[in-house]
Amino acid sequence: MAEIEGYDLPDELYYHPEHMWVKKEGDVIRVGFNDFSQKLAGELSFIELPETEEQAEADEVIGSYETGKWMGKIYSPVAGEVVEVNSELEDDPTLINSDPYGAGWIFTMRPVDSAEVDALMHGEAAIEWLKTEIAKHAK
Repeated sequence: MAEIEGYDLPDELYYHPEHMWVKKEGDVIRVGFNDFSQKLAGELSFIELPETEEQAEADEVIGSYETGKWMGKIYSPVAGEVVEVNSELEDDPTLINSDPYGAGWIFTMRPVDSAEVDALMHGEAAIEWLKTEIAKHAK
């Protein structure tokens, strides 16, 4: 796991520019917010999860969340069908804050094309992108 200026960035994951992480699990992917995003947002107080069986396009807004600072959007990282949502988040959205890469996952989906997942940021490209995002928000 890489740590970039105090933010965890697991090496095995793929990253969408809207701060969603993606983990391949067979023919489905698991999706959540990265560590930088949840720390920037602050403690989550409410989440609107996507609907299961919902068809989504890449970059489409499929849910939202609220913190004391703002309302944010949940994006579909690739085109596909939402298979499962983490309903535990409805009772305790702070799971995203306490465990963004584990118990705080948001949804799983079946991608239309696995090549879209492979095209997301990964490895060194993700590290460089995160450094840019940290610098942008430090101002």
